[in-house]
Amino acid sequence: MRLDGEPIIYQYVSLNHVSRYMVAATIAHEDQELGTRAGGFDIEDFKARAEAYLAGEEDPSGSTIPQQLVKNIFLTPDENAVRKGVEAVLATQFAYTLSDQRILELYLNYAQFGPNLYGVCAASWYYFNTPPWAMTPEQAALLMGIVPFPSLIQRGPEGGAYVDKATYPKTWDNLNGAANVWVPKQIEGMGGWQAAVATIGITDTAADHADKRSNQDACSTMPRAVADRIKVDGGS
Repeated sequence: MRLDGEPIIYQYVSLNHVSRYMVAATIAHEDQELGTRAGGFDIEDFKARAEAYLAGEEDPSGSTIPQQLVKNIFLTPDENAVRKGVEAVLATQFAYTLSDQRILELYLNYAQFGPNLYGVCAASWYYFNTPPWAMTPEQAALLMGIVPFPSLIQRGPEGGAYVDKATYPKTWDNLNGAANVWVPKQIEGMGGWQAAVATIGITDTAADHADKRSNQDACSTMPRAVADRIKVDGGS
């Protein structure tokens, strides 16, 4: 957020008020072992990533949610060995001191979903004109396609996420692939959304917390910064 500068579009939301479809999509697409792994990452995967980095090769596995979280909160996007080492230490500390649900809540609140746009509260209202607790499986899957290239994604004139295929073919492939193929298959492979969220101990739904939607952390109304951004972007 500091690197992006102002204005930042952001509002915190409790995990209680996030659609379980979004929770399942995040686990299935970003870190299926979040609830079953001891520590912030698998050591063999970390070694393979380090070796690939030193050899100038592509990352064979990708970061876990604890690794992505500590990078988003404490570190810069710079790709260097020192930063990756600090990331590994912090991810381990987070994994052993915070619950899986708390880690996922923080991740969903600090992940970037567009230029200067952070967190699932702002993202759900910006792209879909809906609170995060009302997101559909299709909307959740689409947000997962935004995560790798958030600075290149735009809001469509009537909502939804858009990227120019001719200008950014890789981003377009990722956005559409995640929304229509990868995330649905990954959730299915985990046994469905209920099974996916159960891996981190969630057995309720966002609807079970409907009586608390007047709370500030429920994100029940569109944040002013989101409304202002939509006006600037010329959307409706």
